[in-house]
Amino acid sequence: MKVAISSQGKNLESQVDTRFGRAQYFLIVDTSSMEYKVIDNTAMGQSSGAGTKAAQLLLDEQVEAVISSNVGPNAMEVFKEADIPVYKAMDGDVKKNIEAFKKGELEKITEPTNQGHHHHW
Repeated sequence: MKVAISSQGKNLESQVDTRFGRAQYFLIVDTSSMEYKVIDNTAMGQSSGAGTKAAQLLLDEQVEAVISSNVGPNAMEVFKEADIPVYKAMDGDVKKNIEAFKKGELEKITEPTNQGHHHHW
């Protein structure tokens, strides 16, 4: 299964980035082989729409699930429409989160965890 995880670095020992749209990198990890691909988050510097653009980057990679912490409403909408589940990352490195995901220990996120930057409710 191809799982994307927001990361502060470029390997499995990197800490998970708690941000989604502004994460530095995404690691696309094959959960069966633990092989991975690093994607620079080109959406990181966007003044607006970073979450949506980052979500689209991952859709282009045909990921089957996403692990992150703070996913805004626009990114969440993209994932819902594509039927891609999002899971809440735990503190620690990418590898720890992938292992927890494989054991079914990560909590599924079904609603945005923040309001994004342009919504004032």
